Amino acid sequence: MGLNSFLKIFTPSNTVFFELFEKIAANVTSMGKLLKQMVNETDINKRNSLSQSIIDMEHGNDELTHNVFTELGRNFITPFDREDIHYLATSLDDIADYIYATAKKITTYRVNPNETGIQKMAELIVQAAEQVQAAVMELRDMKKVRNITEALVKINSIENQADDVFDLSIEYLFDTEADAKEVIKKREVYQAMEVVTDKCEDVGNVIESIIIKYA
Repeated sequence: MGLNSFLKIFTPSNTVFFELFEKIAANVTSMGKLLKQMVNETDINKRNSLSQSIIDMEHGNDELTHNVFTELGRNFITPFDREDIHYLATSLDDIADYIYATAKKITTYRVNPNETGIQKMAELIVQAAEQVQAAVMELRDMKKVRNITEALVKINSIENQADDVFDLSIEYLFDTEADAKEVIKKREVYQAMEVVTDKCEDVGNVIESIIIKYA
């Protein structure tokens, strides 16, 4: 038996890891867009419906992430280090988790999200998620490393912008909101949104590690 034939026994018969990562990244982007719709929606019932859609997508994302871990157990040979596959799956799932957490806090605390700071954070989340998806889509063959690095630079820039928006919004919230309960509730929403962009940057760091090793 030749070496190539031998390796085929242990190599996945399809590009299952890439397919799963691409589905997860697409889900994350869709969840970000739903969150943006949610915080721009003035009708509370429609907001609650959008929140439920985000929750449903998060549950679907958990299943996809579980599938990544299952495939890790099944396949002897993987497209890149097993640790990197685990880190990437976990980091992508973290983005979904905190988008879900944001939506849940808005509905549970009955926060009115129709304010500039929250809406700007939601827009930045969409932008970051789109760049994460763009980077993930290039991992399949890694022939366009420049496209990946450009996406990673944009993710870092967006995360920095989100930090600035967060700081200014919290300062404005303390200066203008007289109700202490509202301050606490909105601050938690802002914190969850800021973590989303941090988690996008974490994904960028994992992808950067992968392309340094393999590109």
